[in-house]
Amino acid sequence: MKDTEEKSPVSFPVHVARLPQKGLPVVIEADEAQRKALAEAHGLLSVDSYRAEMLVTAWKRNGVKVSGHVAADITQACVVTLEPLKAHIDEAVEGLFLPQDSKLARLEQQGEMVLDADGPDSPETFTGDTIDAGALAEEFFGLAIDPYPRKPGVTLEASGSDEPEENEFRKKLRGLLGKD
Repeated sequence: MKDTEEKSPVSFPVHVARLPQKGLPVVIEADEAQRKALAEAHGLLSVDSYRAEMLVTAWKRNGVKVSGHVAADITQACVVTLEPLKAHIDEAVEGLFLPQDSKLARLEQQGEMVLDADGPDSPETFTGDTIDAGALAEEFFGLAIDPYPRKPGVTLEASGSDEPEENEFRKKLRGLLGKD
């Protein structure tokens, strides 16, 4: 998650000390200012829509589980033509949180870490009685953005066909100058 100093444009603190038994639904619909801030934070031309729907539930003894999805319509610049390119994001959001002082969090920090690339992430720790569900949704939004967007059918062609002739020219020039 992001540093607490750098607040997410779609920050949504959730008080987790007493969650309802069926969980707490969280819906974040970004307004124009939030969408503009998201675009700037992620190097996009624009964020045309952004909506996160999540459910915050109790997990294990003192932990918290956040699950749901984030959907957005964005505009990026094509890496080849720099023309605007529209894209749709629909990404699953999932996160586990443990209070920093819980026994399970200490075991996670002290024990051996076995990571499964396809498995769930290790739980993150939090202090106090709130987590930022909006920052978690933004994290998954950011991961879903194509880092090299390209319009369909557009390729970046290398000018390799001229290179052999250029090399031959240089060889002849060096021979004439006696620098071979």
